[in-house]
Amino acid sequence: MERAGVPAEYRTARTKPEIALAEIDRVIAAAVRFGCVLADAGYGLSAPFRQGLTARKLNWAVGIPRHLKAYPADVQMIWPVAKRGRRRRRHVPDILSIPAEDMLANATWQNISWRTGTKGKLKARFAAVRVRVADGPPQRIRDKGQQHLPGDEVWLIGEHRMSGEKKYYLANLPAKTELRTLAATIKARWICEQAHQQLKEELGLDHFEGRSWQGLHRHALMTMIAYAFLQHRRLAATGPKKKNQRAPASANFASRAPRHPRTLRSTTAAAMPALSKMDLQRAAA
Repeated sequence: MERAGVPAEYRTARTKPEIALAEIDRVIAAAVRFGCVLADAGYGLSAPFRQGLTARKLNWAVGIPRHLKAYPADVQMIWPVAKRGRRRRRHVPDILSIPAEDMLANATWQNISWRTGTKGKLKARFAAVRVRVADGPPQRIRDKGQQHLPGDEVWLIGEHRMSGEKKYYLANLPAKTELRTLAATIKARWICEQAHQQLKEELGLDHFEGRSWQGLHRHALMTMIAYAFLQHRRLAATGPKKKNQRAPASANFASRAPRHPRTLRSTTAAAMPALSKMDLQRAAA
């Protein structure tokens, strides 16, 4: 790290959720406003990350693994009855937590379309229930050993895709939020994923092969400035138009062969408007 020029304050080991919260704090300090923080299961699994977002009074919707445990929203804290010995000093839940997939086993599932893609409407089956995640302090519960107590009440959302794949999410959106809104919020993360993919594939974010802290950050900064410029032009080109007026077709960069041998192109890249060839040339200049 010393040879790479890493500043001393950044040499402490941190987890990805810790880095993410630090970045969110930095962005908040820059007066940026958040609509809803979205994250995949790699971050959603972290209770400190979810709790950190809530502590910052941010709305969030995150992916979770199917085995993450939760309690029903109406779980009650009771005094356990001690068969022998002294009286118990701490409350315990009146029901044990169960995995997320089991919590949704008897839920009502609905077919929902959240947007129109290149091949028609994107649809899947969704269900949602109010739960309290098992992310509170650990507590011994009868013969079950250490169990996490109920945390805040949130939405548990399940998605059954047409391919048979099943996904699960948590969101702290208001209790009156409609299922369609929950589904659309979760799926909004696709835009972030496409932006990251195009940053790497079209503008070379992942092509840096140096070994210095300063060089890496300069490369990332210039890549993001180029993307911001191109995104501004793309949004201007796809703005409100008169009825029956179609936007000019742009070059489909997602269909040509990659320049870098390590680059792998997703089959969904063309679903997001491609960066035009003229704009890419201007950004490179």
